[in-house]
Amino acid sequence: MRSYKISKKISDFASVFHENSFCLYIVGGAVRDHLLGNESSDHDFATDATPEEVIALFNHVIPTGILHGTVTVIFRGEHFEVTTFRTESGYADNRHPDSIEFVSDLSEDLSRRDFTINALAVDTRDGSIIDEHAGLDDLKNRILRAIGSPVLRFTEDSLRILRGYRFSTVLEFTFDTATRQAAKSLGYTISNISVERIRDELNKMLSANRPSIGLVAMKEDGFLKYILPELTMGFDIAQKGIHKFDVCMHNIYSCDGAPKENLIVRWAALLHDVGKPESLSIDDNGLPTFYHHERISASLADTILQRLKFPNNERNRINHLITHHMFHYTPEWTDAAIRRFISKVGIDYLDDLFLLRFADSYGASGKPSNDRLLLEFIERINTILEEESALSIRDLAITGKDLISSGIPQGPFIGHILKELLETVLDDPSNNTKERLIIISKRLYEKLS
Repeated sequence: MRSYKISKKISDFASVFHENSFCLYIVGGAVRDHLLGNESSDHDFATDATPEEVIALFNHVIPTGILHGTVTVIFRGEHFEVTTFRTESGYADNRHPDSIEFVSDLSEDLSRRDFTINALAVDTRDGSIIDEHAGLDDLKNRILRAIGSPVLRFTEDSLRILRGYRFSTVLEFTFDTATRQAAKSLGYTISNISVERIRDELNKMLSANRPSIGLVAMKEDGFLKYILPELTMGFDIAQKGIHKFDVCMHNIYSCDGAPKENLIVRWAALLHDVGKPESLSIDDNGLPTFYHHERISASLADTILQRLKFPNNERNRINHLITHHMFHYTPEWTDAAIRRFISKVGIDYLDDLFLLRFADSYGASGKPSNDRLLLEFIERINTILEEESALSIRDLAITGKDLISSGIPQGPFIGHILKELLETVLDDPSNNTKERLIIISKRLYEKLS
């Protein structure tokens, strides 16, 4: 049996327990990831010591979840989460146990966990691995299996269903038959789970190499409709041209095509065409069209992200990208047109917007895109950015105070004139001098007044 190499810090930490006649085990994801060859610096521990006994052993302990047996020990500058062995019973809300009992037996503690691959433990005395639920075999065979009865496990905590899809996505494991069937039959109970926890699981899923693994499985199992119903509306809605997939699968594969370290773009890719079903019409040739779908998509995305309680800054950024993803560059665009595009989109959004467009192309064919027009557009934008032209009102060589000092009265005229001045400078950057803009602003004021 493979063993786990215990670091000196963990060994020293564990010795405090051992010297006081307590046991200590590394449990959870760190053990699983180690066996998969993915080292983790985040360790969770289980012990037969009660929370109060753990607190008595160390100088710095935070009672992070003491009612559930969990405390965080600060040991030599590192935070170690330690939980007392426990059993749980009664799950009236399909999420939280009605009662918790601390026990002294590791086996009882491991048997309450969700999946066999998460029920492995390491004895900190010698690094030996404890496997009481055939988790090692499931790791080897890349199988995701619930411990004991999957129906019971998912009834206890409905979030385990979504966690299962997430683990299958991140680890690229396959559900065993009984576990997947239980997930299908109990999917509706996810409504009992807080949207924040659902959002966090989805974020972890979207950070995987291929989010489509879990998203497609949730679609096939009828689970996706409980958390992202707007996305499911694209089932079987065909598209024209280069599109190989229906609207729903296009969105899902576009998510795959976005960089996994950029969740903003991944969410934008997943939702960028979610408004197509609502905007669908059939043209004279019998082909589907989706006029102004980007506006509807942005509105629906806003509804989804608000429902999932995304931070406002993330929600606004995702919606902005979706709103502007339907641009149609051609080599005939003038430099002035490109400056207007930059001004409309915003410099801070350009990189993500192009990542979204490349993801969109990937989602159309399932293959990486090498769109020459997009690459040319990026190059032209970079050239213009190097010129340091004025691309927003704040870049103008003049301010509202300057306009007032020049004799234009304070009021709504100021904002309107500044917008007109920006348009002038976008057409011809040489106009961006204070003297020139004062002259132009006075002419504008005379026309407006």
